[in-house]
Amino acid sequence: MIPRNFIIKAARDAGFDLVGVVRADAMPSERNIFSAWLLEGCHSTLSYLERNVDKRFDARLLVEGAHSVIVCAVSYLSPYGRGYAEGCNTKVASYALARDYHLTIKEMLGAVARQLSEYSSGLKFRAFTDSAPLAEKSLAVRAGLGWIGRNSLVVNQRYGSMFHLGELVISDKVDSYDEPLVGVGCGSCRRCVDACPNGAIRDDRSIDTRLCISCRTIEREGCDTPIELDGWIYGCDACQSVCPFNCHASEHSNSAFDPLFDPTTLDARAWLQMTEEEFQSLAGTTTMPRAGLARIKANIEKHRK
Repeated sequence: MIPRNFIIKAARDAGFDLVGVVRADAMPSERNIFSAWLLEGCHSTLSYLERNVDKRFDARLLVEGAHSVIVCAVSYLSPYGRGYAEGCNTKVASYALARDYHLTIKEMLGAVARQLSEYSSGLKFRAFTDSAPLAEKSLAVRAGLGWIGRNSLVVNQRYGSMFHLGELVISDKVDSYDEPLVGVGCGSCRRCVDACPNGAIRDDRSIDTRLCISCRTIEREGCDTPIELDGWIYGCDACQSVCPFNCHASEHSNSAFDPLFDPTTLDARAWLQMTEEEFQSLAGTTTMPRAGLARIKANIEKHRK
């Protein structure tokens, strides 16, 4: 059995801002909500979400012998997350300006796992961060890291919603577990709902990806529903930039999430004239190659029509 306090310190040492620990239990109520969302077709072209639904809501099906899930979070909030100047038509989601978070979070989780393995030599574990079927937002809520905000993201009173999540599913039990937060939430605030130019935020705090700018500028195309991109060429921060919790949160302290370039120095012409070599030099270590330069240029052209 691993002491919870040891886990908290290991996560802090690795550079995480928030950490909680929950039992690796099934989450049937969360699964039912997700299944209903799928049936409504709100996942649009994200067909991968239809696979492994059982595993997504039961970590024990992903890691044999799993007893506990360590849920970690680290802020990436930068000045660009506060919003762009009115009329800007080359906006990039602030998280995408830093090194690919999948790589960074996996390295940080690896550092946590090494400390835990020194304490428990027989420990078995598996690390996750937004790249495998694990309902990390549901786990974060269960671990007391925050609540599901009106924009469908996990919101924390201190750090807002601009943070990345990462999970370690481990084979050991922990001496104590965290509980969900009570008495906090978004209240009557609807700033995120009002800020979305396409009405992608549903009343049940979920997203209709058919109307979501972030989805439409990054994920594979195929949805016929016309939407307004509102100047975004990769991702979208519209529903986060206006959130009071993000407005009052301090900017990130972990230098691994520092922006690698200033998007405000690149206008539409600069992006459209950019070569693949220049793009790789500028953003090759970020998540932006996921969409690719050709897709980014196509997004810009949509603004010009």
